Amino acid sequence: MKMTGAEIFVKSLEELGVDVVFGYPGGAVLNIYDALFQNTKVRHLLVRHEQGAVHMADGYARASGKTGVCLVTSGPGATNTVTGIATAYMDSVPLVVFTGQVPTLMIGNDAFQEADIVGITRPCTKHNYLVKEARDLARIVREAFFIASTGRPGPVLVDLPKDVLAGMAEYAFPKAVKLRGYHPNYEGHQKQVESAIRMILEKERPVAYTGGGVILSESSELLTEFAHILGLPVTTTLMGLGGFPGTDPLSLGMLGMHGTFRANMAISNSDVIVGLGARFDDRVTGKIDEFAPHAKIIHVDIDPTSIQKNVPVHIPIVGDLKDVLKKMITLVKGTKEAAKFRKKIAPWREQIESWKATHPLAYKQGKGKIKPQYVVEEVYRLTKGKAVIATEVGQNQMFAAQYYLFDKPRTFLSSGGLGTMGYGLPAAIGAQVALPDRQVIDIAGDGSIQMNIQELATAVQYRLPVKVVILNNGTLGMVRQWQELFFQGKYSQTCLPQIPDFVRLAEAYGAYGFRATKSEEVTRVLEKGFAAPGPTLIDILTDPNEMVYPMVPAGAPLTKMLLV
Repeated sequence: MKMTGAEIFVKSLEELGVDVVFGYPGGAVLNIYDALFQNTKVRHLLVRHEQGAVHMADGYARASGKTGVCLVTSGPGATNTVTGIATAYMDSVPLVVFTGQVPTLMIGNDAFQEADIVGITRPCTKHNYLVKEARDLARIVREAFFIASTGRPGPVLVDLPKDVLAGMAEYAFPKAVKLRGYHPNYEGHQKQVESAIRMILEKERPVAYTGGGVILSESSELLTEFAHILGLPVTTTLMGLGGFPGTDPLSLGMLGMHGTFRANMAISNSDVIVGLGARFDDRVTGKIDEFAPHAKIIHVDIDPTSIQKNVPVHIPIVGDLKDVLKKMITLVKGTKEAAKFRKKIAPWREQIESWKATHPLAYKQGKGKIKPQYVVEEVYRLTKGKAVIATEVGQNQMFAAQYYLFDKPRTFLSSGGLGTMGYGLPAAIGAQVALPDRQVIDIAGDGSIQMNIQELATAVQYRLPVKVVILNNGTLGMVRQWQELFFQGKYSQTCLPQIPDFVRLAEAYGAYGFRATKSEEVTRVLEKGFAAPGPTLIDILTDPNEMVYPMVPAGAPLTKMLLV
């Protein structure tokens, strides 16, 4: 059966079970929008900016585990997606981004709204395509989804010239994908797994260091079982929050630059680190030469290029974390060796508990100025820890990571690798689309929320009850913190005047707006905001002098933490 390229495109999305596309129309993709006009299977959400579309698709993917999809036009529409694509690439989020392109005969002629988006995005996509024939469309769409969601997930871009979308071809959707040279390895090597278990059982001060790979591979329950079998202390990266229950007695919390004292001390004094789906990035290791100086390192990752990239690894295991954890559990579950090991490392766990007791996360909330930590704790208490939390980037992000205890995977959505300000609100909208019955909250700063605040209109249009809690300290808080600590308090261009009035801005968009100016008002205002039946901005004026502690200065070893 012959169809236009645009019809093939939409039909292919249907075959793949795509239920929602976040997008913004333009001339190059009008054929697709025409094909979508009366389609009832693929829902399209009209955003206000293409960057918002990518972040929404990203938030949808992180919250649901499905592949996120966005659609934009050529030229500036395409280039506006680059920050969102790079954000997803750094955090291994499965996305497929469709961009319009000028007709094939005009490519390279500086045509109106032409941009070489394939060339531009090559370094920040897992793969990308320029479709040249309508007959290739169904195959390429199928391959794009396969590549995005398999192995180490990531964004794939498909560029769609206007004449390809208007052209005619037979519809032939492939049932399977075969790609020469792309064969992700899912099975961890049995001998390597056995060696890893032998190494762990020989040691006395083990730590499991876990990352976003735990969540991506749906391995949270297996990780919890494995840790409990061996009594293994577990620390998580920012991207790993929720992969292991934050309220579990074995949880050390987050490690790294703003990690807990006990997590950083445990890593620094450990004799074996079991790295699971994490990549040993610089925010975690601190000074690389002094990272875990006494430890042997076991590293499990589905991406072989991540192993040995930043730290020397003694036992590498390439494979799907779920497969490797199953094998590890089989080797130790119910064994005398496991029981003996739990007893042997009891003094180590006592040492970690003493670090927790002497240096807990701490702040003082009196009357008057509102402490941002207190706000996050109140959000946690009022939601009973069951909300899906998105964040912007900066102090708000770190306070959320430290004081909201995430017990379940896919409940913490944040730009970890790229650190993208403006991520939180659109990501929260995407999560709310994926999970309409869940409470979704964006914890934001007054600086970062303004980078994509226009998407509040999208939330209002589609009646998505996203809540935004703004920790409004009138500054670019994290940058100001660095200026305070390392630039002699010279606050160059980091002080923001109280513009706009967020309550009135929310009302102008058709959302609800509330404000708290002193600590006694916080709980009541949060309760009112959470009870409001639609999108809501909750503006909370917080202490601008409050800083995020602990803090490891850039380039310092983890043991050199600045404490409260």
